[in-house]
Amino acid sequence: MGFALWMEDGVAKAQGTHEYRPMGVAVISSTGVFRHRDFDPRAKLPKRSHRSFVGLFASLGHINRFLAAHRSPANEKKFGRGSRRQYSII
Repeated sequence: MGFALWMEDGVAKAQGTHEYRPMGVAVISSTGVFRHRDFDPRAKLPKRSHRSFVGLFASLGHINRFLAAHRSPANEKKFGRGSRRQYSII
């Protein structure tokens, strides 16, 4: 397995391979978590020389730990870790 990660403007994009087969591309919020089902083999990403390229990772777990370590403390404080925003239509 291998994954490349790009981050820009609160969006995280990853391109992955599994057993030497392309998994495709996944795009999530930089506060989210990547899952295998997020990957779409039809999507395209910028080249690795693009300035938003972060690096290469060995697994989704490594990417998710990297994202968790680089989250904004202000967002964690505002919404709480793992909490979901509550909306009201009233």
